[in-house]
Amino acid sequence: MTTEMVHVKSIKYKRTCRVSFPHPLFRLSIILSLLFFFTNSSHGGDTNRSTVLLLGQSCALSGPAKNLGLEMQAGLRTALAEINDQGGVKGRTVLLRSMDDGYEPDRAIRNTLELIQDDQVFLLIGEVGTPTAKAVIPIIEKYKIPFFAPLSGAELLRTPFHPFIINIRASYYQEMEALASYLIDKQGMQRIACFYQNDSYGFSGLKGIELALQKRNMQLVSQGSYERNTVTVMGGLQEIYQTDPEAVILVGTYAACSEFIKLSKAKKKRTKIFGNISFVGTESLKNALDTYGENVIVSQVVPFPWDNRIPLVREYREAMHRYQRDFPISFISLEGYIAGKLFAAIADAVPGELTRDKFIETMQQKGRFDLGGVLFQFGKNDHQGMDSIYLTTIYPFIQKVTDE
Repeated sequence: MTTEMVHVKSIKYKRTCRVSFPHPLFRLSIILSLLFFFTNSSHGGDTNRSTVLLLGQSCALSGPAKNLGLEMQAGLRTALAEINDQGGVKGRTVLLRSMDDGYEPDRAIRNTLELIQDDQVFLLIGEVGTPTAKAVIPIIEKYKIPFFAPLSGAELLRTPFHPFIINIRASYYQEMEALASYLIDKQGMQRIACFYQNDSYGFSGLKGIELALQKRNMQLVSQGSYERNTVTVMGGLQEIYQTDPEAVILVGTYAACSEFIKLSKAKKKRTKIFGNISFVGTESLKNALDTYGENVIVSQVVPFPWDNRIPLVREYREAMHRYQRDFPISFISLEGYIAGKLFAAIADAVPGELTRDKFIETMQQKGRFDLGGVLFQFGKNDHQGMDSIYLTTIYPFIQKVTDE
């Protein structure tokens, strides 16, 4: 299991540092100082007594979905580095501990328990994926710990209402409605199929497009699936093309979706559009498809990362260049950056001592947060900050099809 502790105040993180201390007493003083720091400051917990605030993240840092986790982590690191350089949260340095779950639920459960029980993190942030999120919901509810800004639009994180789950992005149902509106209402297509991941993520997306079609007195002409963390798509492809769809909606990760699209374009020429939802990872899908990216669209739930008219986007781009310049500008790293900035905005607004309960109460009571021209609205029974959806194409370059 891969774990990573990052002191996000540093501009460049060095994994190893070798220093020679010539005098034994000097060495002893350094050791005692470090022991004091980690004894008194290394846990986030639910108090305001330590000098650091520890956040926990379980996400895919390896495997076929690793780009999603790495980009989300990069955005979070960038935001927290910037926050720490500006004085931290209530004078406390924010640390992020990221653990690799490989996009597998059982590993996510182990990571989450370790982060809560052993590390005593203040909250969980930037989890990546629906199946992993679903697996840890009972743990979140048992420990009453905030589950902040998961990278998932699944309905199970929204309905029924969970008091400790805080979403910043629109739902997959909303993304599917936007895709259906474009394909059917604007393009006049009637034959829609769905290719999906055979788990809670895929089922959420499948249900979303089915509901969007039902509103239009339509149904899918065919559907097919594949197994998580594989690119074994041929069986699903054959099921999809038993009919003659004009468009295929894909609910998967970039590796499997790119394989499906490339095989479809090589073998089946008549499908006009391939529609994906945001979790696919737009930039990773574009890179995987290369010249096969024509007529591929992706729904988006955060602002366009290249729109410098938006102050938050300008801040994000400048901060990425300063702190995480090895990572590309992307929708997912922007989502991670937003998650970090919004966490700090809520935490700073908490009156007096920062606790988990007061964090959630403040978010609900203040309700409205403006992060550089991007608005988030919460309420007592509303823990989803944004509802905006728009569509992009990815070939020959990423550009908007519809407005936010």
